[in-house]
Amino acid sequence: MRRRYPSDLTTAQWREVERCLPLDHTVGRHRTTDLREVVNAVNYRWCTGCTWRMLPHDFPPWGTVYAYQRRWLRDGTLAEIREVLLRRAPRERAEAVPA
Repeated sequence: MRRRYPSDLTTAQWREVERCLPLDHTVGRHRTTDLREVVNAVNYRWCTGCTWRMLPHDFPPWGTVYAYQRRWLRDGTLAEIREVLLRRAPRERAEAVPA
């Protein structure tokens, strides 16, 4: 277990993003990397603008995150993830403001 970063996805955000992600293969080697942590790392980069090698060490290795990000960029998954996160952000800010 690690400390949360402000850029980490909420449970509600993760549920929406998870629907965008490709399923694990039914044959061959199965995924061992936690995709929520990969998405958290990509979102951390979007929020901070850090270089790949400067990702904090409690995320998956930067090379793994980079490989997923490149794959998702090519197949359109990354655009879907970004759309979900940007669409969700204004609603969460509105909910956080006291009435």
